[in-house]
Amino acid sequence: MAKYKVAWMPGDGVGNDVMEAAKIVLDALKFNAEYIPADIGWEFWRTEANPLPDRTVNILRNSDCALFGAITSKPKEEAENELIPELRGKGHVYSSPIVGLRQKFNLHTNLRPCRAYPGNPLNYRDNIDLVVFRENTECLYAGVEFHPVPEVVRQVLDVNHPKMKKFANVDSVDMAISLRIFTRNGCRSIARQAFEYAKKHGYKTVTVVEKPNVIRETSGLMVRETRKIATEYPGIELWETNIDAMCMWLIKNPQDYGVLVSSNMFGDIISDLCAQLVGGLGFASSGNIGDNFAVFEPTHGSAPKYAGQYKVNPMAMLLTCKLMFDWLGELAMGAKLEKAVATVIKEGKVRTYDMGGRNTSLEVAEEVACKVTM
Repeated sequence: MAKYKVAWMPGDGVGNDVMEAAKIVLDALKFNAEYIPADIGWEFWRTEANPLPDRTVNILRNSDCALFGAITSKPKEEAENELIPELRGKGHVYSSPIVGLRQKFNLHTNLRPCRAYPGNPLNYRDNIDLVVFRENTECLYAGVEFHPVPEVVRQVLDVNHPKMKKFANVDSVDMAISLRIFTRNGCRSIARQAFEYAKKHGYKTVTVVEKPNVIRETSGLMVRETRKIATEYPGIELWETNIDAMCMWLIKNPQDYGVLVSSNMFGDIISDLCAQLVGGLGFASSGNIGDNFAVFEPTHGSAPKYAGQYKVNPMAMLLTCKLMFDWLGELAMGAKLEKAVATVIKEGKVRTYDMGGRNTSLEVAEEVACKVTM
């Protein structure tokens, strides 16, 4: 009997390519798991008007964790147009299944390490070691939006907020509102996760990245709660910076930073910037982590034009597997995998196109698999 049950969700586009690459390495490591196929993605939206079917949710509820490849998401009108004819005009509204998973399973912590491995020709600098902690269920991603704005919502806002006077002559049908919702518990949780990680792994600073000088209530709450948490970790210095300045400082002095913590939207933005500093999204792994369940995914998109070509870099997916091992407590296996990835990058003999090479995703995976068996 397998030690672990892992929901296997390739998703869309190149998701299948990188998951197939991952399986080569997982098998080489003799990871003792049962992989349970689970449906997710654009094809199920198109044919069932549900990119995250209930059967998949049930599989996840009976699994230890999940590996996820990539997802295709499109704007509201395009999504409606791609439904099969019998489903159009029935009021179906597309929403991202990965965002849905984060909500359904309360995967409150998004962990995104970005490390520059020596020998990678795409590194901005070689001494970059950044880890982004992104609150994963609140902020603008909570999905509380209105368009057109219902009159009851409009009336409450008009009566209770003086700055709505600016919009007094705007009809509700010509207005859209997305609510940026923070909770004290959400802010405290992600801040504590960041400080705990810094303490465990020897980082000297945690930087909270927000915009409290303008977005006073939500960003302000995050900063205030992070300050409170920081008092419990006297050996770790808290730095504070605005999101716009952080983008500048990451380009100028990325090696000065260690652990970054932010809200959902800002965390999404800076994690992509951090990824580019260490070679791009082909090296960017992530974990969506809750109290008792986690979904692990590379942060790159589905790149449909490359689907089935085995062209894209699988390193992000392999490093995602490393995060899964760590979460499961398989630390030796995780360290072995990361060492193999680092060795292949440093040797530079087997590379995908983004690194100037001509090898396929599967050939890169096979080279990493060779290293883990040495």
